Amino acid sequence: MLWHALTLQLGYNATLVTLGAMLLGVAAGVTGTFLFLRKRALVSDAISHATLPGVGIAFIIMVVLGGDGRSLIGLMLGSAASAWIGLLCIGFLTRRTRLAEDAAIGAVLSVFFGIGIVFLTYIQTMSEGRQAGLEGFLLGSTAGMLYSDAVIIAVGGAAVLLAVIAFRRPLSAIAFDPEFAASSGLNVPRLDLIMMGLVMAITVVGLKIVGLILIVALLIIPPVTARFWSERVTGVLWVAGVVGGVAGYVGAALSAIAPALPTGPVIVLVLFAMFALSLLFAPARGVLAAVLKHLSFQKRVHVRQGLLALAQGQPIYEKLTLRLLQRSGLARADGVPTPDGKARAAKALRDERRWQMARSREEFALAATFYDGLTEIEGVLTSDQISELDRLIGAPQGVPV
Repeated sequence: MLWHALTLQLGYNATLVTLGAMLLGVAAGVTGTFLFLRKRALVSDAISHATLPGVGIAFIIMVVLGGDGRSLIGLMLGSAASAWIGLLCIGFLTRRTRLAEDAAIGAVLSVFFGIGIVFLTYIQTMSEGRQAGLEGFLLGSTAGMLYSDAVIIAVGGAAVLLAVIAFRRPLSAIAFDPEFAASSGLNVPRLDLIMMGLVMAITVVGLKIVGLILIVALLIIPPVTARFWSERVTGVLWVAGVVGGVAGYVGAALSAIAPALPTGPVIVLVLFAMFALSLLFAPARGVLAAVLKHLSFQKRVHVRQGLLALAQGQPIYEKLTLRLLQRSGLARADGVPTPDGKARAAKALRDERRWQMARSREEFALAATFYDGLTEIEGVLTSDQISELDRLIGAPQGVPV
């Protein structure tokens, strides 16, 4: 069954929903990257919660006008208007009062969500319209999704993705250095507004699939995951899009074979699994890489200290140090240096004396600040500088046996 879902063999409608969720995930991952880089991740949470009153008001208006109240376009328009009002409230509170942005976001988020819950409670008491299914906007649900709904979501996700690609360069500029971007002639407030508009569009488009509570995960987890794999904006954008797309595709497919499970939480769990794998196994920034880097550093420190001890004829009491020297062919089990160990020990001791001399000389002071105790001196100083230090400290000495 799972294989049929992943290979799009569960029917036309399920295929359309899965592809729509994938496209939504790609667009959300790419859009959320700029929020993450701009350090405004909490804004997405405020926008998502601010959509709930719009859903309720739109339902009531459509019922009053004679409809059943569950038209996806109508609900999306209502949620978009409500989210936009929420953004305006955050901007007003931030600019015109002494509230910090996070406090303004928290206030708007809680108030709008509370108003939305009141509207949904009132809707449950209405005799007109069909209220069933509105709770799906909280956690997301593709059960009973119509063909037209899936098309709207897919087209909306594609439109947002194209808009993000079009504004990629200026949004990247304000994400890293808004002051420099402003001095370069970019309209930072307008670009911030565009970014918020794109986030709002993704939030509105993703309500039916992920739900307003969990849409923030689809916006933030992909770029956070991507950050483990790349140091460049372009790389983070690509990886975030792939992560969001894979999570949307796999999550929707899993939800298709388990209709009792809400779609949003399934997609978020897939996202978390990808985040956890990246956290542990990313080659440069993952936990495993950090552990291996620490162990390598520890090994280098032990070997360095062991060589200095051999050079000065001192016994080695640390078992790990002696074991590492043996493993490298630099010392025997009794702590006596091998011929190669004698040469390496003499070099280590001489380098140490070179750096001691360099720190005491003004002309070498700047170069000495780059020395970390493990880097070879030839990688920091020129051959002429090393020759000058050798002249000052005298001829090299052998290693005592």
